[in-house]
Amino acid sequence: MNRSPSNLAGDAYPANEGLIRVTVHLAERTYSILLPGTDPNFSETPGVLARLRNKGELAFIVCDEGAKAHIPGIETAFAEQGYQVKLWILPAGEAQKALSVAEILYEALLDLKADRKTLLVALGGGVVGDLTGFVAATYLRGLDFFMVPTTLLSMVDSSVGGKTGVNLTRGKNLIGCFHQPIGVWIDPTFLTTLPDRDFRSGLAEIVKYGMIMDAEFWDRLEKEADLLLAREPFILRRVIARCCQLKARVVSEDEHELTGLRAILNYGHTFGHAFETIAGYGKWLHGEAVAAGMHCAMRLAVKRGLMDQQALKRQEALLKKFGLPTEPDSSWSSEELIDLMRADKKAAAGKLRFILPTRIGHVQFVEGIEDAEVRAALGR
Repeated sequence: MNRSPSNLAGDAYPANEGLIRVTVHLAERTYSILLPGTDPNFSETPGVLARLRNKGELAFIVCDEGAKAHIPGIETAFAEQGYQVKLWILPAGEAQKALSVAEILYEALLDLKADRKTLLVALGGGVVGDLTGFVAATYLRGLDFFMVPTTLLSMVDSSVGGKTGVNLTRGKNLIGCFHQPIGVWIDPTFLTTLPDRDFRSGLAEIVKYGMIMDAEFWDRLEKEADLLLAREPFILRRVIARCCQLKARVVSEDEHELTGLRAILNYGHTFGHAFETIAGYGKWLHGEAVAAGMHCAMRLAVKRGLMDQQALKRQEALLKKFGLPTEPDSSWSSEELIDLMRADKKAAAGKLRFILPTRIGHVQFVEGIEDAEVRAALGR
């Protein structure tokens, strides 16, 4: 794929005042991502947004332990719109993204006599969003679901685009489907209580967006890194909104990864998913693995003559500024990592393919990568 995503950047960099609305254009499945404004009289809620698209009686909220503090407000928002609200709380962690947990949720929906109009609500991070979306897509051949992300990573990436799925022991996200939400509600004030490690994990996906699509955004991240680390509300809110704008534009043009355009969102992920799998799910957070994956991918791009050492140093410096790893564990077997990469969804007939940068703000698919090149990119 050699299509320039710079043409996709589009949209004005979001202002901070008032409601920010980002639209994912998908014909009859078009939906809105809303970031509430600072106006105290602002009356729109996630329940109001959901009611525009769903006329059911039951709202089944799936939440993880880390998001429990937000339950009362979200339950109220949906109850005020006439929903009978039922809640299911999962333990935190990547281990919940499993077929066995999906089956537990199917049984719960059966017990509640859920019907085709039932609304599923994902309240939590990326694990809850992926799992809940998968259950919504497959129960009764498809229920509406609504996203209320509570982590930085889920706000800027996993809550947008309709990718749902669960993990297998041998690889991440190997079971899943595309199923778009009917809306996404992003409240950056939820991040004030997010643990530091989880916050930094989300910063990796933000770095990714600058590198793959928006050089101006990348420059802003370098200049505003300290403010972003301090969770300065003005900076944080518009950075989240910008990431949503960029991903919405890609998803609108290539929802099901048919043209290859959406693959640019996987920069760093072929390496990163292998790191998560070999470490054991949950040992490395997703953003940590992606950060090290991006460094390896950039090193591969440099060795192939696509990028220069200065770009490698700039990316490494920004990742380290955000407290993110840039190298895989030296004890991990190179051969096992390569085997895991061959099982990745982006591989073709077992052949390795990677998203590599050619300049800041632009990436492309590169095929025909030899094992020796991958080992060198791993720093071996």
